[in-house]
Amino acid sequence: MTNTTLHDRALIRLSGDDVRGFLQGLVTNDTSGNLPVWAALLSAQGKALFDFLIWGDEGDILIDCEEAVAGDLVKRLSLYRLRRAITIEREAGLAVHWAQAGDLGVVDPRLPELGQRWLAPGEEGEGADAAWRAHRLSLGVTEGRAELGDGTTLWLECNAAELNGVSFTKGCYVGQENTARMNWRQKVNRRLVVVPIAEADEKRQVTRYPELGRSVEHRRTENIDVAAAPAWLREGLSAGS
Repeated sequence: MTNTTLHDRALIRLSGDDVRGFLQGLVTNDTSGNLPVWAALLSAQGKALFDFLIWGDEGDILIDCEEAVAGDLVKRLSLYRLRRAITIEREAGLAVHWAQAGDLGVVDPRLPELGQRWLAPGEEGEGADAAWRAHRLSLGVTEGRAELGDGTTLWLECNAAELNGVSFTKGCYVGQENTARMNWRQKVNRRLVVVPIAEADEKRQVTRYPELGRSVEHRRTENIDVAAAPAWLREGLSAGS
């Protein structure tokens, strides 16, 4: 069987006193209902610092994030913990798994075409990271610190509304005021888009993948070809224009 482990992902376990309620006041999505959901921890200005998927594990929460930023995310969440009886630490016994098709996991909450994810012990050897990245970028979906602009991109500019990464009814969270104002005014003037590297605009480029022929760019909406955009993004682009 093909190795399905995503070695570039890590899990953070939150356990203790009302961990769902703790995250509810911090992250962009609603943690009180069905999980997993895609969400972010924002700056006060509404810019994406970390993005991740949130899973439930009985009374605990598991955060599925980039392995490279897991330590930073643990530290950031710990700052908000204050005196709550909550433990926040890396989960070493489980790993994130992905398959493009099948019935081994749950459909990715961002977009069904992304495939399925599940949590289980990891497997040694070459994992599914390269296949996952190629498939995700082929659908125009960005994630992670490098692709989301390393804290410089507003969350709605990361296509969070179109990819189910934000709740506009859950109440307050860090960065909520600016995010809600942008949504109410329909003022998402820029977007992250994945374009063929032959069409790259270096002034707008966030990161590039020459081996995949892809460029991730932060473009003004009027400079995005709606017809060439992925189907899931076209309505948002048309509304913004």
